[in-house]
Amino acid sequence: MSQANQQRRAVFLVRHAKAGERRGWLDDDLNRPLSKEGLRQANKLGKRLSSHPVTVLLSSDYVRCIQTLEPLGELVSMPVEIDLRLKEDEPVAGLLDLIHDVPDGAVMCSHGDLIPAAVESLAASGMKIDAERDWRKASVWVIRRNKYGDAIGAAVWPPPGRDRKLVS
Repeated sequence: MSQANQQRRAVFLVRHAKAGERRGWLDDDLNRPLSKEGLRQANKLGKRLSSHPVTVLLSSDYVRCIQTLEPLGELVSMPVEIDLRLKEDEPVAGLLDLIHDVPDGAVMCSHGDLIPAAVESLAASGMKIDAERDWRKASVWVIRRNKYGDAIGAAVWPPPGRDRKLVS
C-alpha cells in the first residue's frame, strides 16, 4: 500500500495535552483545563495534524480534551464534537467500536486509561505496532486501517517538545 493510501486510511488517537494537577483542582475534574504547557502542546499538535486529511474531530467531554483539539479545529474550520465513548473510565469496547467506525482522517481525543487499553487490545487482535509504546500526554497514535475499518498497524508520535521541530 502506498504512503498516500496509508495516510488516507489513518485515524488519529490523541492523549489530551498537559493539564493542571488533579490533586490541586477543587472543582469537578471534568472542568480541569490545560496548563500553559498543555496549551502550547495543543497548538503544536494542531499544526502537525492540520497537514493531514482531517475529516472529523471527536473528544471526550472533559475540558482538557476539548481544549487539546480546539487549535486544530480552528486551523481546519471544524467543530470539536463530543463522543462519550472517549470519556475517562468508559469501557474500552466503545472506543474500539469508534476506532473501527469513524471515517478515515478522524481525530479523537481521550485519556490515559482508555488509549493504552484500546491500543493493547488492538495489538492482541493482530494490529502491528511500528514503534515503542508511548502513553504520555499529547502523544498521538496513528492507527492505519484496511478498507473494512479494521486496525492493521499503528505508530505513535511523541508529545511535541519545546525545541523539537515536528516532522509529519
